[in-house]
Amino acid sequence: MAFGNMFEIAEDPKNYSAVRIKIATSEDVISWSFGEVKTSETINYRTFKPERDGLFCGKIFGPIHDYECICGKYKRMKHRGITCEKCGVEVIESKVRRERMGHIKLATPVSHVWFLKGVPSRIATLLEMTLRDLERVLYFDAYIVMDPGGSEIEKLSIVEEEQAIEMKDKFPELELGMGAESVRMLMREMDLEELDNQLREELRSVNSETRRKRIAKRLNIVSSLLHSGNSVDAMIVDTLPVLPPELRPLVPLEGGRFATSDLNDLYRRVIHRNNRLKRLIELRAPSIIVKNEKRMLQESVDALFDNGRRGRPMVGSNKRPLKSLSDMLKGKQGRFRQNLLGKRVDYSGRTVIVVGPTLKLHQCGLPKVMARELFKPFIFHKLIDYQEIHTIKMAKKKLEENSPRVWAILEEAVREHPVLLNRAPTLHRLGIQAFEPVLIEGKAIQLHPLVCTAFNADFDGDQMAVHVPLSVEAQLEAKILMMSTNNVLSPSNGKPLMTPTQDMVLGLYWITRETEGAQGENKIFSNRQEVVTAHDHGKVDLHARIHVRLNPGEALVETTVGRAILSLIVPEEVPYSAINRQLKKKQMAELIDTAYRTAGNIKTVRMLDEMKNLGYRFATRAGFSISMMDMVIPEEKHGLLSRAQSEINRINTEYQEGAITDGERYNQVIDVWAKTTEKIAEKMLGGLSKGMIDAEDQTEKVNSIFMMADSGARGSNQQMKQLAGMRGLMAKPSGEIIETPILANFREGLNVLEYFISTHGARKGLADTALKTANSGYLTRRLVDVAQDTVITQHDCGTLDGIDMTALIESGEIIEALGDRVLGRVVLEDVIDPLDENNVIVEAGHELTEAEVKLIEEAGIEKIRVRSILTCIADHGACRLCYGRDLAHGHLVNMGESVGVIAAQSIGEPGTQLTMRTFHIGGTASRRAEQNTWDARFSGLLRFEDLKEVRDRDNNLIVLGRRGEAVIMDQHGREKERRPLPLGAKLRRTAGDEVAQGDTIAEWDPFSIPIITDVSGFVKFVDLEEGETFREQVDEVTNLSRRVVKESPNHEKRPRILILDS
Repeated sequence: MAFGNMFEIAEDPKNYSAVRIKIATSEDVISWSFGEVKTSETINYRTFKPERDGLFCGKIFGPIHDYECICGKYKRMKHRGITCEKCGVEVIESKVRRERMGHIKLATPVSHVWFLKGVPSRIATLLEMTLRDLERVLYFDAYIVMDPGGSEIEKLSIVEEEQAIEMKDKFPELELGMGAESVRMLMREMDLEELDNQLREELRSVNSETRRKRIAKRLNIVSSLLHSGNSVDAMIVDTLPVLPPELRPLVPLEGGRFATSDLNDLYRRVIHRNNRLKRLIELRAPSIIVKNEKRMLQESVDALFDNGRRGRPMVGSNKRPLKSLSDMLKGKQGRFRQNLLGKRVDYSGRTVIVVGPTLKLHQCGLPKVMARELFKPFIFHKLIDYQEIHTIKMAKKKLEENSPRVWAILEEAVREHPVLLNRAPTLHRLGIQAFEPVLIEGKAIQLHPLVCTAFNADFDGDQMAVHVPLSVEAQLEAKILMMSTNNVLSPSNGKPLMTPTQDMVLGLYWITRETEGAQGENKIFSNRQEVVTAHDHGKVDLHARIHVRLNPGEALVETTVGRAILSLIVPEEVPYSAINRQLKKKQMAELIDTAYRTAGNIKTVRMLDEMKNLGYRFATRAGFSISMMDMVIPEEKHGLLSRAQSEINRINTEYQEGAITDGERYNQVIDVWAKTTEKIAEKMLGGLSKGMIDAEDQTEKVNSIFMMADSGARGSNQQMKQLAGMRGLMAKPSGEIIETPILANFREGLNVLEYFISTHGARKGLADTALKTANSGYLTRRLVDVAQDTVITQHDCGTLDGIDMTALIESGEIIEALGDRVLGRVVLEDVIDPLDENNVIVEAGHELTEAEVKLIEEAGIEKIRVRSILTCIADHGACRLCYGRDLAHGHLVNMGESVGVIAAQSIGEPGTQLTMRTFHIGGTASRRAEQNTWDARFSGLLRFEDLKEVRDRDNNLIVLGRRGEAVIMDQHGREKERRPLPLGAKLRRTAGDEVAQGDTIAEWDPFSIPIITDVSGFVKFVDLEEGETFREQVDEVTNLSRRVVKESPNHEKRPRILILDS
């Protein structure tokens, strides 16, 4: 069948090319129905049998029990197909109560709330009425003109009830209507084809933008109706379908009460009001009563379709809004997202995770009890294969007996059969990865420590789900695409995700340290194996500086014992310089990245496992601990604080004297404390890094806390600052900084006031974490929705367009270098060396590799034109060359890669993680001391661009404009640094000066914007009138007044300053 009708059972249900959803007409509803529901009764309170013609009627919907009529006359299969002459119920299977629908014939037509209240309102747009007017007509609040009947009143205009009688007397031919019946008549009068042509004509002739928009909106609905073949008047309903009773069940509870679906309540209200309306019409009740009943019927049908869409929602006995038909479909808990898109699956389990430090990177520990259940079909298959049993029943029995043979076969079934591990929330594709299971005792899954970053898992009670891929194709896909060993790099930034963390970082940092005067210093070794032997026998210290020959015939290399040991596990392709340094977390990521690019995936994975083992081993042997004595408070702290306090006193004095405003005072105070906090932190870190000399053996002992933060294993400088420096400035929940800082640190302890100020930040952290996590998850969902059809569909779209890439610079600081921005992109034009025009560094159409990026940076190129997905002209999706490198694998993207989803996840996943950060810092204000000088970062020749300057009375050069920039050039005329100069900056150097690195070029006040004149003379204020253009403002603290210019009601007066000559 070309188009599937939902309610027709097709001969071949799988053979269809499309499904069409149409508006159901009354004829459709009656054709689906097995009978009319006439009463609002459900089941008999005494017999618990369904009432006849009620919402659970057996005659309409079928029997309650298989092959048994309601009255009990016919029972069992021998009477199949007979209709009982007593109760009218067909003797068939009871499952038809899930399929058979009924209908309710309404006494008056009602509008469908979806087409009335949807945005834009379809009915209102078609009739060219406002939604408010249409609602008044449908809910019996006003009349609509159906036929002017010779009067001057326009058709479709609204008439109030009071005026209607008057107008009827005046114009007897005038036809007025009210309610859905009148609206349906108006809609039936429409000729859609004629209206379509008329609107198209109007659209061509009208010039007004708003009118064009209105016509286009109406035309869109008219042409959609013509195209779909939907009937216009089907938006007005006169027959309601009734859902099969098993889909809105009534369940008996203990104690004789019933739990019922909300739909039953909503249907009962509709039937109740419908029957009452029928009776009122038969009794010829006054029109006001009938109108009110019609309005109530309309409201009850609205509530059934979409409760709460219009007006207040209908509520049940517990004051909770009732769940309507729309609510059952929409949202996260609706039918689509809850049951159709996200199903519970067989052969899956979930349990707590624990760390598995002995596992290989491609393995996970799976509890035996869990595996036995998950791999049940495979065990049965093997038992039958080995002819140990012959039926599934026997296999089940054998499994329950826990015989040793079952465990042996389980081992066999599990071998090389990957399982998928998933940790919720799955924010990016690495939230589900494949592993080879290793059977373990216990009831917790063991997880490899290196994959924790990708899953964002920790072992404080996190749970994970296991899924078994059943088909050969699924297993193959899991092995090739989803295996943890094939996901070393992050899809969002191309950097290694599987980097050592915490203990491993600490262990590797420890073995790559160098200590002066260590045992065995300056010894020479012929190879690395000798170093290991000497260390094992205690002849050389781990941190001793030694000389070793790495490979036969090569020169000696100066290194340390630990680094020589580490080099044994690193692939040969990796240059020794990558290891021969103090390795911190960042350097370890660089080492893994280098290994991946030079030695390939397999060797990198082996290296990662070895790094994990080495890291754990040496972290244990180093014996790190944390003690209060490690939190060393700098001696200079007291002096720095008293200096800051005297600076604050000076600022306050200036404020008291009226030299500065309250705003300036606040900014300066905050700045003083920010600078003091930074200085104390510097002194503290400087003291900790030096270590302490052990009194017994006179060896240097390194501070454990410093090593943990410095290596990147745990904690940060900011947290150390709070432990042993000073907590510093705190922020209010509004984000405003409290000007009284916390002078104490955690080691000294906080007093009551300081503790109270701290609680602000802690509470904000908790609240933010709860609120923003949900928002960021929703953002990811919307991003995926919008980008999911962007797929790589062709190799080259042939575009000649691209975008220019330059380094990202913000206020003189290079945020992201050009090399980092263009790596992996395809260049659009040849990249030519600026010093040698014949030297083409990279040819057009070539993907930029790490080596080429290095050449570009060395050549000092500032701008490159690259292909971009923004300028790709592929008909669908994007092409490989415009997209560039697939960051997860380090080569040009493959055909068919869903780059849109990857992009959406790459934005959404960090968003959720960032929310957590507030909580960890604990509310300390992250404001840094404001910059008030510019010191050159490179040496070179100084040049100014677009600079206006003026000399002040002290002969200093002052920047006059806002667009001026200072540039430092090297000897080849290439730009090394560029910086915007703020208005009012005092220049220390002039154009053409040679500047050295660190020279101060300009200084300014970051907290005020000066008004500067470029001519000298006398100041004259114009249009400054008290109460009119300025007001006197008295400072409550200093009792000094100052003049504040305000907006004048008289627009002719413009307060300004004139400079007059003498």
